[in-house]
Amino acid sequence: MSKILFVLTGADRWTLADGTPHPTGFWAEEAVVPYRALKAAGHEIVVATPGGVVPPVDRASLAPEVNGGQERADEMARGLEGMAELRTPVKLSEVDLDDFAAVFYPGGHGPMEDLAVDAESGRLLVAALDSGTPLAVVCHGPAALLAAVRADGSNAFAGYRAAAFTNAEEIQGGLAERARWLLQDRLTEAGVDVRAAEPWAPHVVVDRNLITGQNPASSAPVAEELLKRLG
Repeated sequence: MSKILFVLTGADRWTLADGTPHPTGFWAEEAVVPYRALKAAGHEIVVATPGGVVPPVDRASLAPEVNGGQERADEMARGLEGMAELRTPVKLSEVDLDDFAAVFYPGGHGPMEDLAVDAESGRLLVAALDSGTPLAVVCHGPAALLAAVRADGSNAFAGYRAAAFTNAEEIQGGLAERARWLLQDRLTEAGVDVRAAEPWAPHVVVDRNLITGQNPASSAPVAEELLKRLG
């Protein structure tokens, strides 16, 4: 059994271009599905957030229309209730990477607000990358990669292939025109080679120890790739 670190957003809102706070948090499916897969394989999960705040779920991620119906929406809600670790997060600043066999970042728009500029998270990501620790990141989770800056100012993930929530998906989701910035654009500017696939279809990109998924539907295959690394 290995210990896996889940790094979640602590933000319950995403500030739009006009200053409007858009309610958000982490996306339920992106936490529940990998959590279940990893726990079923016998691994231990530890949740960390900025400041150790209890991570807020994006209530929109529990709606029937984004879960293919009420039955699966209820399943996601039950899955969250079963994640006791969500209620006792540790502070990101107190995490020792040596204690963990892998690191996982789910998405939701929350990371666009806090993890994208969180220096502690950035340092953790650089350390994970440089040590070869398996690092899995899904959907808007790659916003956290923007804070992974080296001493010379370069992004640690520059030159890496990755999947992330695309401009096309943000447009179809209805928030692109109101956003301060778009994830695909900002990652590309940082030097990340974003590989975009069809909107909303499962899409996983693996480059060295980095495993990334494009959207919520990519959560399960990302977890499968991570499990392969954990043996």
